[in-house]
Amino acid sequence: MTLQPFTSSRSYTADRAWLGSLHGTDQTETITLDISKFTKDTHWVASTDPHQPYSRVLSGVPVGKIGASGLYGPYDEAAVDGRQELAGVTFAEALFAPTATRVPAALLWHGVVKTSAVPGGIDPSTVIPSSTGAQIRFV
Repeated sequence: MTLQPFTSSRSYTADRAWLGSLHGTDQTETITLDISKFTKDTHWVASTDPHQPYSRVLSGVPVGKIGASGLYGPYDEAAVDGRQELAGVTFAEALFAPTATRVPAALLWHGVVKTSAVPGGIDPSTVIPSSTGAQIRFV
């Protein structure tokens, strides 16, 4: 029997159409997402590539910090678990395995965001900034 190794590589580029300025992009923070709070095809997409099975949380998703766990979930003005306060937006796409429940991500907490391009949408008139200091300007 002869074995022939096979290697392949793929490049993925994050869609940052939501990013209104480079201001603040050099000061992201590392956070952990609770993937069970996110909605498939709104906040994350499953892989369609047979060579790369990891799903991706989209960049630009507004998030809030869940008080009980310290993890982050999608911003929701109607939530009562801490996600009703905007902590920032996911800066880069975050890959995760199909069975993952927690996903490390980069948080843009200071910068400019184009409202029309935010994954899942956001109404800036209803945003309650996080008491810990999210400084996002929506345009």
